[in-house]
Amino acid sequence: MFAKKSHYEALLAQYSHQGALIELLKQFRPYLELVPSMRRPLESLICIPLPLIIQRVETARADGQRQSHSEVRELPCDLGILMCDPEWKIKTGVEICVFICRPQEDFSDLLRRWRQTQILLSDSYEWVMPRRYRHVMSDGADEVLPLFLGGAETPERVVRGLRGAALPYVQQQPEEGLLMADELLLESDDKEGIGQKDGAAIAPSPPANESLT
Repeated sequence: MFAKKSHYEALLAQYSHQGALIELLKQFRPYLELVPSMRRPLESLICIPLPLIIQRVETARADGQRQSHSEVRELPCDLGILMCDPEWKIKTGVEICVFICRPQEDFSDLLRRWRQTQILLSDSYEWVMPRRYRHVMSDGADEVLPLFLGGAETPERVVRGLRGAALPYVQQQPEEGLLMADELLLESDDKEGIGQKDGAAIAPSPPANESLT
């Protein structure tokens, strides 16, 4: 069984908030210990869902000279977690990339996303920061760490593969409210589609003509 899209979307929404991220990191203590201040945890983490980075790219011109320009690139991870000193408002040297198991994603697909992230972050880069954090220096980190997140429906071979590769995996279920709302929406869409397919959706009849006197 693979992850449902509704579960993936619910987990992505849930962990786009700092408070939920702290609870997630508590499931893997080595990463929790990297939080700069547990007395001010919400000021110690910056969360970037579906993150983007800016990199300088060099190209050769026709005259043989090299020129550089900036390119915005999308990281293959689902969440970027940046550690921030709450007192000095500066980013520390550790970053965490969270990979949520996506619908129809198998072990090789999930691992390949981490490898692609490693390649992209091997060169110098800057994060595209949320507006409220644009005052924070966004240069690359000294260390980038992965964290893999799945649910009860994640295939056993994915969990076994991650453990065999010595990569941290946490199993979490989405908050009931987020999941229920999403599943009710999907159920409503399904019913509407069935009604239209079976001819059950009846167009309103035009108003009857008034009798002439």
